[in-house]
Amino acid sequence: QVRLEESGGASVQSGGSLRLSCAASGYSSSSRCLGWFRQAPGKEREGIAAIYGGDGSTFYPDTMKGRFTISRDGARNTLYLQMDSLNPDDTAVYYCAARRFYGRCDGEAHQPATYYYWGQGTQVTVSS
Repeated sequence: QVRLEESGGASVQSGGSLRLSCAASGYSSSSRCLGWFRQAPGKEREGIAAIYGGDGSTFYPDTMKGRFTISRDGARNTLYLQMDSLNPDDTAVYYCAARRFYGRCDGEAHQPATYYYWGQGTQVTVSS
């Protein structure tokens, strides 16, 4: 059974940093695309970053470039999201997700519908 479990969410002040973790079990992340998403109250879920487990290639939508860094520890089967210079607009529930089938991240890597496995989410709250 595949399980993704996020951790690291917290309440921080504007300008602060956080690192989120996503531990995977029952799932091999090598040669598959994994991603981080977030969803703020009343808003759609949006993609933040994606990584291809085969070679560590990373992908960011233009709106997320610069403050977010995705990485992966294959030995620990854990996905990370480093978030810097946080501001109140970053307040949301953050999710990690994994695709079901093997293959590189593609042009739809930031579309939630292309992912099959999801964690339960971790809350990030940024205060001004």
